[in-house]
Amino acid sequence: MPQKTTTEKRALRKVIRVIPLIPLGVFVLFGLIGFATERWLFHTWTALAMDEILFHLSSSIKGTNPEMVHAYILHYGVYIVLAFALFVVSMVLTKRNRILRILSVCFWIALSLGLLEFSLYDLDQRTGLRDYLIQSSAPAQEQTGDFIRDHYTDADTVDISFPKQKRNLIYIYLESMELTYADVKNGGAFSQNVIPELTKIAQDNEDFSGSSGILNGGVSLPGTTWTMGAMFGQSTGVPLKLPISGLQVESQIVTSFFPSLTALGDILQREGYRQVLMIGSDSAFGGRKAFFDTHGSFEIFDYSTAKEQALIPENYFVFWGFEDARLFSFAKEELTTLAAGEEPFNLTLLTVDTHFEDGYVCQLCKKDFKDNQYANVMACSSRQVAAFIKWIQEQDFYENTTIVLCGDHPTMDTDFCSKVPADYQRKTYTAIINSPIKPVDPERVRLYSTMDLYPTTLASLGAVIRGNRLGLGTNLFSLADTLLEQYGVSKCTEELDKPSSFMDSFSNVSITEETMKKAAEEANLSYREEDNGNITFVLSDANALSSSSVKSAVLELTDGSGETKTIKMEIYQPETDPNVFWCLGETDLKESEIYGLKAEVFFNVKGYDHYLMGTIYP
Repeated sequence: MPQKTTTEKRALRKVIRVIPLIPLGVFVLFGLIGFATERWLFHTWTALAMDEILFHLSSSIKGTNPEMVHAYILHYGVYIVLAFALFVVSMVLTKRNRILRILSVCFWIALSLGLLEFSLYDLDQRTGLRDYLIQSSAPAQEQTGDFIRDHYTDADTVDISFPKQKRNLIYIYLESMELTYADVKNGGAFSQNVIPELTKIAQDNEDFSGSSGILNGGVSLPGTTWTMGAMFGQSTGVPLKLPISGLQVESQIVTSFFPSLTALGDILQREGYRQVLMIGSDSAFGGRKAFFDTHGSFEIFDYSTAKEQALIPENYFVFWGFEDARLFSFAKEELTTLAAGEEPFNLTLLTVDTHFEDGYVCQLCKKDFKDNQYANVMACSSRQVAAFIKWIQEQDFYENTTIVLCGDHPTMDTDFCSKVPADYQRKTYTAIINSPIKPVDPERVRLYSTMDLYPTTLASLGAVIRGNRLGLGTNLFSLADTLLEQYGVSKCTEELDKPSSFMDSFSNVSITEETMKKAAEEANLSYREEDNGNITFVLSDANALSSSSVKSAVLELTDGSGETKTIKMEIYQPETDPNVFWCLGETDLKESEIYGLKAEVFFNVKGYDHYLMGTIYP
């Protein structure tokens, strides 16, 4: 065997010395990136909550504003590179001095541990991370009461009747729009009214301010404080909450979004509405496309659509895609087309120019507020929305159209509301225009959340909702109390900050043919004799599905002549475990009468009607 040369031996010793530094370098880099990312997150989103963190970790970043990525690299990436370069230099300079090398290694380990520990501590202080993890990991039977489960009203169990002539709906989510921006005398918190046109629209129409004479709006509760959470909450009446296990289901969320929930779009689709979503950004971002595909099969017009139809230049991109001036122009064309059709329509818009940080200055913006860019952008948005509403009111279809304007959530801008008093309750802007009904008690000032807009929007279309509740929402035109009126903002916030096993049961995200087959294979169909001698059929163990995804279950008993008797089954779920349920079909038959019958159980699940889950021959 040939002997190694002196040069080769030296090279080998260098490699051996460097190898232990590789895991140290990875650890140091991890600490630097973790610290920088935590700092960036809370500098960018000052009121970040666990629900939002979990959701964005679980969903696609496709369509993210590139300026946000650039800001991270510019403000924090440079420091990460410089700090890591300093680590490398210190390792090189101490390679010949064992004591200095040990001291240097200890310093970098201590620094990295300190940065990670501080980041986790700060994250916990801001979001309640530790309590959230403890409650999420506890067995269901050990968790505290589930506020959402205890107050939830399933829309599929409620009688909702529409008028013979269905009204059109135009629903506009106004990015980061708060009534806070109005002046103090009108219920805002600013000395000068930044949104005078929107203020007048709310005053002339319905915002449920009763006899107060000042603006009123919806409180954004946990799970509704970012755009997708807000759209979800206003459409379903519940907050957007994912379990910790939701981090493992990104691909499912992208294609299907809480399919077992019934949303505003689902109800309107059943009533024959043609539904269109128009936004100036990529609809894939944050799961918006998945949500509106799942709940109402919306036609979606977004930044990509505008490029595909050559409505904007191929390389055109400002802010998040294209600006609101273009959105309103495209929406006018779309409304003209929709109004020419025979079906009632639901056109939903999401504006973008007023997104933090500081918004987008378009060619229509003025300098009413000098160098305060965000105020100028908000004022510009107020004028544009008012002009769009005025155009709608001049069209023939307006007479039979309800318009809902609502801020999606309070702004996340770092300094725009920094001088707002701490005891001022920030609320999203709200106005319902041209509703055929008025509040039962027009003098009453309502305290409500954005989730109350779910049943309220349906009521504004002339729909009658038995019980006046859907999800966690209350029809604000009725006399029924909202959850905020019953419990107060602090109590509702505290409860909705907690993990919810009930919402977890809705989030077994995507139901496929494979899911249905697995549930049917595992299901167990049996029968038992009750104390009165009657037979009850029991289907259990179909736990590939959640109880919330099963819209209904029926038992079919067929005799030898082919005659079938159908019995609606009751679905039971223990409060202690959202992942277990069973179905009971009570009959008036005695045991001697069931012999020779064929018993079959069928489930109705979204996308799968009358699906056979089990068969027995007693």
